Amino acid sequence: MKRLTAIFAATTCLCTAAFADDERIIVGFATAETGFMEAYDKPAQDAAMIRIAEINAAGGLLGKQIEVVNADTKTDRAEGAKAGLSVIDQGADMVVVSCDYDFGAPAALTAESSGLISFFLCAESIKAGIQGVGPNSFSGSVLAAVQGATMAEWSYNKKGARTYYRLLDTWTEYNKGICDGFDYMLPKLADAKLVGEDTFLNEDASIAAQITRIKSLPEEPDAIMLCTMMPGAVSAIKQIRAAGINSMILNGSGVDGSYWLSAVPDLSNFFVPVQGSIYDDDPNPAVTEFNAKYKEVTGGDPSTQYVYPGYVGIDVWAKAVERAGTTETSAVVAELEKMNGEPTLFGPRTFTSELHHQNQARYLIVETNAGKPGVVDEWTISEPIPVADLMD
Repeated sequence: MKRLTAIFAATTCLCTAAFADDERIIVGFATAETGFMEAYDKPAQDAAMIRIAEINAAGGLLGKQIEVVNADTKTDRAEGAKAGLSVIDQGADMVVVSCDYDFGAPAALTAESSGLISFFLCAESIKAGIQGVGPNSFSGSVLAAVQGATMAEWSYNKKGARTYYRLLDTWTEYNKGICDGFDYMLPKLADAKLVGEDTFLNEDASIAAQITRIKSLPEEPDAIMLCTMMPGAVSAIKQIRAAGINSMILNGSGVDGSYWLSAVPDLSNFFVPVQGSIYDDDPNPAVTEFNAKYKEVTGGDPSTQYVYPGYVGIDVWAKAVERAGTTETSAVVAELEKMNGEPTLFGPRTFTSELHHQNQARYLIVETNAGKPGVVDEWTISEPIPVADLMD
């Protein structure tokens, strides 16, 4: 942590201005420094800070150094709005908010009402953008619906799955988005069949009733589309396997990472989509180089693929600022909306006046086999998901 503080000291400002406002560009992070969202926000924010440090080392943005101000949302929606106001009061030109729509929206809405751009670190609901916040809000990540659609189409084409059970954790918009994408894709897959569906809540200690319904099917389904996230995902997966259900389990990116696998010893036949691999097996060597840099700077390996969108958000915003020649909101938004397949380290990004998110993307497929995760394939859905379908 001392190393991280030292490296970023030149780019970080907590309240006191070192320069006049016209001599600096300020990025405000209204993110979770405490509470369960810290596990998602901190890695992505560390990656964002790496990109800021790179930009500053290369001469800055518009010839100015980027400074950073921070406020803790405490993984609380009410505190999120206060955190947004705090970084705006400290002079933020752009506001970075939490990884999840539900927890990042209060700060993003505060930025919107102040006429500022907001970037969700890695939120994956369509609401984390124009549809839920406003025309100045973006995400550096890929829609959860693309994850669900990817896992449906990939498992059908590459694993021969034909029967599916849909199990939705209704806790967050992200979870719903995964299943929405699955629902969009499944009817397009010839003889694929939904043999059952159920819901639960992330905080539920037991999903015994849902498991009983799965086990009462005439045959075990080829795949269970599990639409959930941490922390409740671990319990659900553990209970499914403890019940003797060996179906392929498909999930979204929210359960990427090996940090939780000791709770489900020897987990196998478990698949998730990722934008980049944290397991030193990414087909793009530049990603492996980034992972090494992340470890050098932070002292630890990336814990999940949610590190990467934080880097992407700063990257595309900075490119738009350079092209606009200003940090003025409408000019930067206009440049962002011109991006079509804009290259980034973790895949191309496209933004339009209709969608500030990605509705199609290449995903790596990570399989966990005998407790060990690794990349086994990659997949890009056959067509972008229409905005109208994303809003259903």
